[in-house]
Amino acid sequence: MEPLETNSSCSNGSLITLSCLSHRVVCQVISSAVPSDPVPDNGTSDSSWITRLENNYGFYIGLGLAVFSSFLIGSSVILKKKGLLRLVEKGGTRAGDGGHGYLKDWLWWAGLLTMGGGEAANFAAYAFAPATIVTPLGALSVLISAILSSYLLGERLNLLGKLGCLLSLVGSTVMVIHAPEDEEVTTLEEMTSKLQEPGFLAYAAILLALCLLLIVYLAPRYGQSNILIYLTICSVIGAFSVSSVKGLGIAIKGFFAGQPVLQNPLTWILVITLVASITTQINYLNKSLDIFNTSLVFPIYYVLFTTIVITTSIILFKEWVTMTVVDIIGTVCGFLTIILGVFLLHAFKDMDVSLGNLPQVLQNEQPSQVTRDDKNILIEVDNSSIAPEDKPKVFMLCT
Repeated sequence: MEPLETNSSCSNGSLITLSCLSHRVVCQVISSAVPSDPVPDNGTSDSSWITRLENNYGFYIGLGLAVFSSFLIGSSVILKKKGLLRLVEKGGTRAGDGGHGYLKDWLWWAGLLTMGGGEAANFAAYAFAPATIVTPLGALSVLISAILSSYLLGERLNLLGKLGCLLSLVGSTVMVIHAPEDEEVTTLEEMTSKLQEPGFLAYAAILLALCLLLIVYLAPRYGQSNILIYLTICSVIGAFSVSSVKGLGIAIKGFFAGQPVLQNPLTWILVITLVASITTQINYLNKSLDIFNTSLVFPIYYVLFTTIVITTSIILFKEWVTMTVVDIIGTVCGFLTIILGVFLLHAFKDMDVSLGNLPQVLQNEQPSQVTRDDKNILIEVDNSSIAPEDKPKVFMLCT
């Protein structure tokens, strides 16, 4: 039998030589068969390069998108603020007074487009990284806007604000280190199975009942006086919006992979749920911002929203199942550190506190003794029921 020559066919009885570094093997073709599926010659294997890229670097892609989203959103606030300030400098009607002159300013539009890009990056981040890590990193946008405003808008960032920024960075780093890296849901079929689990159905029913109670009964009666009513509605609805974004991210990846996601009813259910959730969130968040102080609204909303989203992630996606006890404790501690940083950044932003005047500020907060200039009044009873002329007085006669 002759060995197989170059460009000759692999007929029965042909010899093929296989060699490696230390061995050489001669094989004989006994029978041939036509493969049912032709092997693609475009350099792809069973899994495309996109799938391999996602499997190897999906977590880091999602992490990078989340951080990039925070930078864009934080920067957009500064750009829009600069546009509004330029409108005031030109003598135009302020936006708070009903003016729309800012629509003619390219800087304001740049801020709007930047925010749109940030939201798109945040949307894409949910498709690659767990919601447990993407949602808390939204606090970085506040940190970035605070730092940029101190340099570009001349707003003062006091010592407590700088400490809050540092704590937010530390907490975000701790969460990134300990957060789950593996995706538990990668297809719409798996997403459908997760949504049909009894545990999540019961959890979703509780959230819907709570939301209806807040909207129908509590909001009309106590929404104007209690800051938690409107913000709780936004946070509870946020559980459905984030879950919808996560599912739509999976659908988009499947669409580019050639899967028939548009024929899947879940895709359109997620779209409708996302639109309804975002509309409700914007409505009640605007009501809250219109009534209450912004420095209180954002920290409370961040804590409530992120807590509910992480709880939803635990129940629906089970992203914490594969985590060790150390990673769970680290993630919780990182989240609590971010909460503390956001609180310091917002709650005390109007205080004039720096390293130079810190001893003076601490000293002024101590209760000072009131000095009585009138020596004739030695005892004064603080009782509103007693008339001023009827209050007992002790007189000291000086000779």
